[in-house]
Amino acid sequence: MKSHVLSHLRALEAESIFIFREVAAEMRRPCLLFSGGKDSTVMLALARKAFAPAPIPFPIMHVDTGLNFAEVLEYRNQWVEELGLKLLVASVPEAIERGLVHEEPNGSRNRIQTPVLLEAVEQHGFDALFGGARRDEEKARAKERVFSFRDEFGQWDPKNQRPELWSLYNGRVQPGQSIRVFPLSNWTELDIWSYIAADKVEIAPLYFAAKREVVRRGDMLYMVNEFTPLKDGEHAERLMVRYRTIGDANLTAAVESEADTVEKIVEEVAAARITERGATRGDDRTSETSMEDRKREGYF
Repeated sequence: MKSHVLSHLRALEAESIFIFREVAAEMRRPCLLFSGGKDSTVMLALARKAFAPAPIPFPIMHVDTGLNFAEVLEYRNQWVEELGLKLLVASVPEAIERGLVHEEPNGSRNRIQTPVLLEAVEQHGFDALFGGARRDEEKARAKERVFSFRDEFGQWDPKNQRPELWSLYNGRVQPGQSIRVFPLSNWTELDIWSYIAADKVEIAPLYFAAKREVVRRGDMLYMVNEFTPLKDGEHAERLMVRYRTIGDANLTAAVESEADTVEKIVEEVAAARITERGATRGDDRTSETSMEDRKREGYF
């Protein structure tokens, strides 16, 4: 007898599609944040399914730190062209130039993304922003609801969140307020890769293992490029590496791997015992509460 019970992946897909449709129906001006990483790519693929055969009914926005891998920007632009999307770019370098934000001495631009994001939200009048965060990534993200309310200053209060019993989502906001929406909240890294494999979602090439020139800094492997040049006394190595997560090129490390296909990545992730952010994101190692501090300020 044919079963009508959805598989685990298709149940997650159905939940995410429901969330996209709820926001499109309830909110006045939503926008999807897209960086070209695996999570935002899966999110975009789900949005495409949610509204097919019609086009995606909202723009996408990239908060560009100016420190992106060139391969990821090229991949982002391919998606925009293929789907005919409206791309908005909120530029951190441009914001630095006009004095909105100031470069931090540690080289990270994650914290100064926040005013740039909030300015773009205000300029375009967005009342809902889709993001690809998942609860398994990091403990601050594990606290957050699917509909995460932000006050008129873009700030998040983890102690004052709206209940979401029976998957009922409250999108009521006053002028100036907004919500962040996380359709992938209940997904794991393994779910993401299993879905990419099942639906043959095209993914950025940096996720696949290849021989790359890297430098060791502590327990991290950074690819040598314009943002991470060799320092005095350092020596480059050519190793088989791939990226589990993609952020700024100067702060995101690679991992040694032979996984050069999606199927091999699924096997590798299934055996992993540390999250991708914990393993490779130098910007999340500044303190135990670095992500939560940024989210309270208005970071995504």
